[in-house]
Amino acid sequence: MAAPAPALTGSIDSARRALATAFRNAGLASPELDARILVGHALGLDQAALAAAAERELSEREALRIAGLGERRLAHESVAAIVGRKEFWGLPLRVSEATLVPRPDTETVVEAALDAIGASHARARTLRIADLGTGTGCLLAALLSELPNASGIGVDISLEALALARHNMDALGLAHRARLTCGNFAEALAGRFDLIVSNPPYIATHEFELLAPEIRREPRIALDGGIDGLAAYRAIAADAPRLLAPGGAIVLEVGASQATSVAALLASAGLAPQLPKLDLAGVPRAIVALAQPMR
Repeated sequence: MAAPAPALTGSIDSARRALATAFRNAGLASPELDARILVGHALGLDQAALAAAAERELSEREALRIAGLGERRLAHESVAAIVGRKEFWGLPLRVSEATLVPRPDTETVVEAALDAIGASHARARTLRIADLGTGTGCLLAALLSELPNASGIGVDISLEALALARHNMDALGLAHRARLTCGNFAEALAGRFDLIVSNPPYIATHEFELLAPEIRREPRIALDGGIDGLAAYRAIAADAPRLLAPGGAIVLEVGASQATSVAALLASAGLAPQLPKLDLAGVPRAIVALAQPMR
C-alpha cells in the first residue's frame, strides 16, 4: 500500500520540499524533479514561475491538490501519466494510459533512422515512413519534424492509441503528413517505404512482473513480447522485405540483450543489419537493417 502524501501547509517551497522528502523516503528515483513538476502542475505554474512564487502561502485547496498528485506518485504512477504529457525529441506530447510513455532511450531510434537516411543522401527527398506500433506517435512525429519532405503512416492495434497519436499530430501541425491506421504491425500495409521504424513490445512474458511498478501500469500489450521477447520482431521481419523500397532502412528498438538475436532475424529475411546504435548508457538500443539496393 502506498504511503500517504505528507500534510502540506505553508509556502509553495515548503510544500515542494516536503513532497520531495516523501518521494525520497519512498525510494523514488528522482524525488526533487518529480516534486517540482507536480507542484508546478497542480498550481498551473511553469518552473520559472514556480521559483518566483516560492514564498507564497498555499491555499487549502491548492495544498489538497498537490497532496492528491503526491499520493498518485507514491502509488507508483509515473509523473508523465499524472500530468498527461511528456517531451520527446523536443516535442510536447500528450500521453495517456492507452500507450507507453515515451522514453529518452527511444530517441536512439530517431537518431539511427536519421543517420540511415543521411547516409543514403536522402534527407531532402520525398520519403515514405511507416511507424509500427505508433502509440503516442512519438517516433513518427520526431521524424516528420526533421524531414520536411516526408510523409508517414502510423499503425497501432489500439484505437485509443490512434486517437492519442492523432491529437499529437494535430497539435504539432503534422497531421497533413501523417496517416494513422488500425492494424497489427505491418500486416495491413502495402506499397513501399523508405524507412520503417518501431519500438515493439520486447519484454519476455516471464520478466513482466520484474518491471518497475510505474512500467507495469502501462499497457501490457505494448510491453509483452512473448515467451522470449522476440514475437513482434519475427512478425516485423517477415513483412519488412515486401515493404522496404530498394535501399530503404528499418530501425527497431531492442532490449538490452536482444541486438544479436534481432539482427539475425532481419538477416534471415534478406536484409543487411548494420552495427547497433548505442543509447546514452552505452547499451545497444537500435538495430538498423538495409534493403538491397536496386540493381
